[in-house]
Amino acid sequence: YQARRQLCMARLREMGLRFPEPEGAFYIFVDIRPYGMDSETFCTRLIREAGVAMVPGVCFGAEGFVRLSYCCSRERLELGLDRLEHFLNQL
Repeated sequence: YQARRQLCMARLREMGLRFPEPEGAFYIFVDIRPYGMDSETFCTRLIREAGVAMVPGVCFGAEGFVRLSYCCSRERLELGLDRLEHFLNQL
């Protein structure tokens, strides 16, 4: 998990995304407020347009954030991060 955590944090930073550093779980709350949409809209568009599932932060009382889990294989994680980056570049 540590390697996947580091991979996610590095890639998210490269994309210019902000997030509080996780302290032991296997997910990261990513700040999507700069994109001007609520977390449900962001997640709906992300899955429809890029095939990537994230959980809206509103489900956790954290509107303006989405939850990214890194408990899958490194290969799937890299693919998802690539798709996320492409999606963000299209906004």
